[in-house]
Amino acid sequence: MKRLLICFFLLAGVQLAHAQYYKTDTVTRKGFDPSRLVLGGSLGMVFGDVTNVDISPLVGYRFSDYIAAGVNINAQYGQYKVWSYDQIVQRDKYTIFGGGIWGRVYPLPMVFIHVQPEYNFVTQNSTVYLNNNEKQTYKTNYGVPSLLVGAGYTQNVGGRVGIGISILYDVIQDDRSPYNNSLIYRVGAGLGF
Repeated sequence: MKRLLICFFLLAGVQLAHAQYYKTDTVTRKGFDPSRLVLGGSLGMVFGDVTNVDISPLVGYRFSDYIAAGVNINAQYGQYKVWSYDQIVQRDKYTIFGGGIWGRVYPLPMVFIHVQPEYNFVTQNSTVYLNNNEKQTYKTNYGVPSLLVGAGYTQNVGGRVGIGISILYDVIQDDRSPYNNSLIYRVGAGLGF
């Protein structure tokens, strides 16, 4: 149960800075319009028995008031320790590198539906500490697909500044998915350039 809770908070917890530009200029212009760029991503850090550092930028373009799309990159490092009384019995470390594309449809000006297919490469090292100060280390490398689907809400707070929340879920649910059958909550603020 403890391991399940750790994974939930580690991989599906609130990501503290999911920033994005939420409101665009509605004037129709021909060609590339820099005011419709979407810049943001997530940045999260947790330290202690459970450690996670997540830097995941995204970039995109708001094609109209109803559609936005772009690309994202995922980069995470983490580790967690399993304790038995006052001794560590197992330590797991992992790195995740990957990315994908994302798209949003805005059926209402402040409400969006989010779809994000991605592919992540995971490297995991597990060290099991045995009696007599011995240890065994296991290393695995694998790739895993994910399809994040969800919805969110944005609120303009003045000019090109906005706040937003979203809830996503990995509908593929591969057994080795970094999202581990959990909801993904994202909360943040955005600033347009």
